[in-house]
Amino acid sequence: MKVRSFLKLAVAAAALASSVVGFAQTAYKPEYKMSLVVGTAFPWGKGGEIWADMVRQRTQGRINIKLYPGVSLVQGDQTREFSAIRQGVIDMAIGSTINWSPQVKELNLFSLPFLMPDYAAMDALTQGEVGKQVFNIIDKAGVMPLAWGENGYREITNSKLALRKPEDLKGLKIRVVGSPLFLETFTALGANPTQMSWADAQPALASGAVDGQENPMSIFTAAKLHTVGQKHVTMWGYVADPLIFVVNKEVWASWTPSDQAIVRQAAIDAGKEEIGIARKGLAEAGKPLLKDIAALGVTITELTTAERDAFVKATRPVYEKWKNTVGVDMVNTAEQAIAARKK
Repeated sequence: MKVRSFLKLAVAAAALASSVVGFAQTAYKPEYKMSLVVGTAFPWGKGGEIWADMVRQRTQGRINIKLYPGVSLVQGDQTREFSAIRQGVIDMAIGSTINWSPQVKELNLFSLPFLMPDYAAMDALTQGEVGKQVFNIIDKAGVMPLAWGENGYREITNSKLALRKPEDLKGLKIRVVGSPLFLETFTALGANPTQMSWADAQPALASGAVDGQENPMSIFTAAKLHTVGQKHVTMWGYVADPLIFVVNKEVWASWTPSDQAIVRQAAIDAGKEEIGIARKGLAEAGKPLLKDIAALGVTITELTTAERDAFVKATRPVYEKWKNTVGVDMVNTAEQAIAARKK
């Protein structure tokens, strides 16, 4: 009888433990906070909206997500976002590899000047072995990566002149993000790089406190940068900015496996849709978006191969220095993947 009673107690205890675990796993928050740098007028922010809507619909409302653009959960400091996700201040995010590079040095790979010459090169990295390596690194850094998105190729704009050669940048005050690699790249080109948040950048451009900035053309159009003196655009494609869809690890662990699968697939689907939006008007023949921008009174300068090579040469010492910071093996793998890409 004693053995039988013990077995009954053991079974009861196991059942209770199982129910407690199940309860802990399904104790969902009424709302999850998603951090974004920009709002839904931009492809990046639109990607967040699409992801949130897909998750809400596919989980029948079990997971509700609220968007917090302007990185408002960290007082607008883009470079603090990754740490805040890891700490649980932020539940979810679609973040920039540039903004997270101070915490994850390997993400500087995507900011090596002139590494990726075209969209096929970017895809070769994010969708290949390099992308897997990056996700493993982010996972080990304490954040759950789910999918890739894209902010796009960063083109340079200014209020002074058409930029065709490195010497044209001499003395220009160019707003850059808070990354040492960006500061070094623009210093090598003879510019005067000025680090500031995107929220501060727009009034600085309007007042003439800075002469120019570098961002994807989707940002240029959505932010109407032609209205704040940015009358010259040079299409040089010096770096691209992939985005990463992530979830805080404790939040991730609190969801059932089936909901985890739903959120992951929604991130993948939203990422593909967001990439399409980010490339619209630029990936097609004739680049119709550039014609729309030119119609606003903006001068569009597209570099010849020789002109672009001059910028490549001027920034090569920065590339070589940062290759060691990123990791020689990873950069070599990236270079090989790009060389083997299907154009």
